[in-house]
Amino acid sequence: MATHRVTLIPGDGTGPELAEATRKCVDATGVKIDWDVQECGIEVIQAVGKVPDSVLKSIRANGVALKSPITTPIGKGFRSVNVYLRQELGLFACVRPCKIYPGVRSHYENTPVDLVLVRENTEDLYAGVEFQAGAAGTADLIAKINAAATGKKINTSPETTGVSIKPMSVEGTRKIANFAMDYAVKNKRKSVTSVCKANIMKFTDGLWYDVTRAVALAYGAKFEWPELAEGVKPDSTLVGKVADTQGKIPYMERLIDNMCMQLVQKPELYDVIVTSNLYGDILSDLCAGLVGGLGVAPGANYGDDAAIFEATHGSAPKYKGQNKVNPTALILSAKLMLEHLGEADAAHRLDMAVTDVIKEGKDVTYDMKPDRNDPTAVGTQQMAEAICKKLRGK
Repeated sequence: MATHRVTLIPGDGTGPELAEATRKCVDATGVKIDWDVQECGIEVIQAVGKVPDSVLKSIRANGVALKSPITTPIGKGFRSVNVYLRQELGLFACVRPCKIYPGVRSHYENTPVDLVLVRENTEDLYAGVEFQAGAAGTADLIAKINAAATGKKINTSPETTGVSIKPMSVEGTRKIANFAMDYAVKNKRKSVTSVCKANIMKFTDGLWYDVTRAVALAYGAKFEWPELAEGVKPDSTLVGKVADTQGKIPYMERLIDNMCMQLVQKPELYDVIVTSNLYGDILSDLCAGLVGGLGVAPGANYGDDAAIFEATHGSAPKYKGQNKVNPTALILSAKLMLEHLGEADAAHRLDMAVTDVIKEGKDVTYDMKPDRNDPTAVGTQQMAEAICKKLRGK
């Protein structure tokens, strides 16, 4: 059996506890992992002044990382470590599966919710191209924008106006749309829905729809509204490279505000959702809310040369050291990691073990009990051990 070398980032707050619990479960599958532990919590970053170079070096060398939550200060301090790693490593695709696990409390317990949110990671407003109100150069930028603008202008004072740039490229949009369509075909999903706000932002989100339609046509997708394909040519970079996909995947479009309403009202109608960075951030939390919250929402970030698997929730520092928080999201992220490593059987067994423990409702953390004050709730490590027992057939 091959041994996989994987970077493990314990994070901070409750992160190390979650990493320990998840590591137990992965090891219990029988897959051999050589864990390359890299410290990258808030204390380390504040001491070094940045993400240590050794972390990037490790991920680049191993190609795969499992990352526990890391605290990001709000409104001050260093930028998000998640965003930094995605941009430095070219992790252009964020994938967040959200499905109902029997036993998880949700308003949609009796609805077959099974969504996959595919989010573009590197462009849009999260690219980090910002100009501070009153800072040197912001006034000049605003003046240049107003001079070049053919329509709306910035009419507020440069001294009191901050500016963010929203870059959207054909290349970046094509890459994420291709990823989403390919994912849907390979995983036999039932549809792909492209989401943006093209009715308002016609040159950025309008470009998004132009490109996703061209990619969908290259896959031979069946358009929900055929008129959307009129005058659109299949993406020439994909034609001839996409094999045996004709008519297999329906393609739909929704505006972001309508998509939020649709997901709340009838989430069972949707499957793979592909969208840009900011909208994806919002929709991923909404989708997690449909299935019980961030505690059961795994995440993965893919690039051409590396992939990072992480829970979508924060580090919850107030619970640090209490052996209290739910480890499910990071364990399910490890399940995605095992699939990526080619260990499909182990990934399936881990998913089934998690499913069984949650469904039984005995060895679960306080947040998964009908009454959050239930004294029979177990701790982080005890829930992980229950999953390990299922894996070992005990």
